[in-house]
Amino acid sequence: MSSQIDMKLEAIVIPVSDVGRADMFYRRLGWRVDADIRTTDGGWILQFTPPGSPCSILIGTGLTPSAPGSSQFVHLVVSDIAAAHAELAANGANPSDVFHDASGGYNRFDPDARASGPDPERRTYASFLTFSDPDGNGWVLQEITSRFPGRIGTGATTYASTRDLKDALRRAAAAHGEHEARNGKPDPDWPSWYADFMVSEQSGEARP
Repeated sequence: MSSQIDMKLEAIVIPVSDVGRADMFYRRLGWRVDADIRTTDGGWILQFTPPGSPCSILIGTGLTPSAPGSSQFVHLVVSDIAAAHAELAANGANPSDVFHDASGGYNRFDPDARASGPDPERRTYASFLTFSDPDGNGWVLQEITSRFPGRIGTGATTYASTRDLKDALRRAAAAHGEHEARNGKPDPDWPSWYADFMVSEQSGEARP
């Protein structure tokens, strides 16, 4: 029997050795500070949320038995891997170069499988970069511009930020231009076409 109760991933704990140092690092990235709590026994707990993310991270004293730096391959999804690289570099995160799987797959875990630059065909899910916090906790950025079928229901189309919505509109505009060129005439009902395209892009269904 399948569960009918929503179970939304709300927060993950990132193990750090120096809360103050981690605090400065994640603040410098521009992640929203949701909580900054000092306890009477000298403890310190912080909650950060990456821009546009429904899930937050927790760092602090006494939160986890995991060793500092042991959190690896935590994924962040972006719609433009090059823009994300530039932003991380500007904020002092020292990101890796953008890379893709040399075999044409989606392997971002094995450094020996990496080829420089984004995926040559700029396929969704196929371009990556990595960065680490001061303790060595490792993050992966993955470029996703459309979802595989079944990943998101057609009734759940959402955009986490203004930037994501703008990027989606730009992709829809480019695709709509190709649509008009194929038909050899302007499409007066372009808002409906845009809407159908943007929903299908997120849900992985056939595009108009």
